[in-house]
Amino acid sequence: MNTSPLALGVIFGNRDFFPDRLVPDARADVTRLFGELGLEPIMLDPSESKLGSVETHRDARACAELFRRNRDRISGVLVCLPNFGDEKGVADTLKLAGLDVPVLVQAYPDELDKLDVIRRRDAWCGKISVCNNLRQAGIPYSLTTSHVVRPLDESFRRDLKDFVAVCRVVRGLRKVRLGAVGARPSAFNTVRYSEKILERNGISVVTVDLSEILGAAGKIGDADRRLTSKIDEIKAYANASLVPAAKLMQMARLGIVLDDFVATNHLDATAIQCWTSVQSNHGCNVCTSMSMMSDNFLPSACEVDVTGVLTMYAMQLASLSPSAIVDWNNNYGSDADKCVLFHCGNWAKSFLPDIKILNAPILGSTLGVENTWGALDGRTPAAPLSYGRITTDDTAGVIRTYVGEGALTNDELRTFGNRAVAHVPKLQKLMRYVCREGFEHHVVMNASRTAGILAEAFGRYLGWEVYHHEPEQE
Repeated sequence: MNTSPLALGVIFGNRDFFPDRLVPDARADVTRLFGELGLEPIMLDPSESKLGSVETHRDARACAELFRRNRDRISGVLVCLPNFGDEKGVADTLKLAGLDVPVLVQAYPDELDKLDVIRRRDAWCGKISVCNNLRQAGIPYSLTTSHVVRPLDESFRRDLKDFVAVCRVVRGLRKVRLGAVGARPSAFNTVRYSEKILERNGISVVTVDLSEILGAAGKIGDADRRLTSKIDEIKAYANASLVPAAKLMQMARLGIVLDDFVATNHLDATAIQCWTSVQSNHGCNVCTSMSMMSDNFLPSACEVDVTGVLTMYAMQLASLSPSAIVDWNNNYGSDADKCVLFHCGNWAKSFLPDIKILNAPILGSTLGVENTWGALDGRTPAAPLSYGRITTDDTAGVIRTYVGEGALTNDELRTFGNRAVAHVPKLQKLMRYVCREGFEHHVVMNASRTAGILAEAFGRYLGWEVYHHEPEQE
């Protein structure tokens, strides 16, 4: 993933009859906080306007020009109000800059012993005015947890971290490139999607026939140095002690070609036809390669689930950790708020501390177990859980989503493949929503608490329909 510092534009609002000295203090607070969080501020220099603030239309034009020059670098904008601020100046800056990025509005609190003329801020009121003007201009914006808060308070530190995650999701999804490897399995109408709706939202899909991938894999000779290197990489990644040598070579050949396809097409993620052609025509499962890509922040989903892997990528952007595609698979006994998450084996190894490479008993029952080496086996232990799903509603021409949080547990689970037990409050209500709204049986899990970030990014800034399952607020 890109590790360069994320850049935010910063607007310091000011109003002429409030104390000017509050602006340099705010600038120092923001500079310190950005330094601690590894963020890059892009803001007016004090030589370019009074104290580097935005107070007049002329200041707004100067700030907008600065933002336009840095358009390719700015992922979001922080509006900082050390005092009431000038709502027109803030709105004009954003209108003139035309960045179309997330905006966070922060305002300083007053102190009860400093409400005289020379020390009062009135930012509580000013924030309302700024938001009113942004709403009038049709500019979406995010709010802090507390209406007024100092930048160095822990509450705002959390708000800013979440806002940065929102910026990553929005920026990433507006230019993501997905690879669709092969046709969806004929039995899986559930993973149908609209490529045109995705393209309208800036999401590109690069397709390739599975025969091209398998054909290229079959041409890699036994003496190819890349083959030895990839086998070593697989062995270092997971316990492959039970895998026959010939099957390990088949897995490695497939992995090399998939790596080439991703690199050549500058892809961020892939969705692969994982059965039945791979097993019938190449003789192994592609799960290990998919797991390795996902663990390397190039998420890969099975069954050509393109919107599933889009969800994986979104959740990865929000959390900066790998995601996994899973089935809402089984009830967990009689517990109405628990269920079993399962797949035959392509989760990133960060979910599987006991990871090992085996075969796939379910697919093997029809394809021959000997042709399914490459599936992973492992149990996910207790961890935080965020889950979600993106889908295209082709008849309505929109993208719909749902997100929520729960927990992965250590409850007993005796089965095979990639498996986990999830506790989701009001799970039965969620399942009714999933079924009534026609969502896929695939869902994406991530070991984080990022549902709120995803809901903000999807709904407020990308304009997608969002159901945020928040049972504790009911």
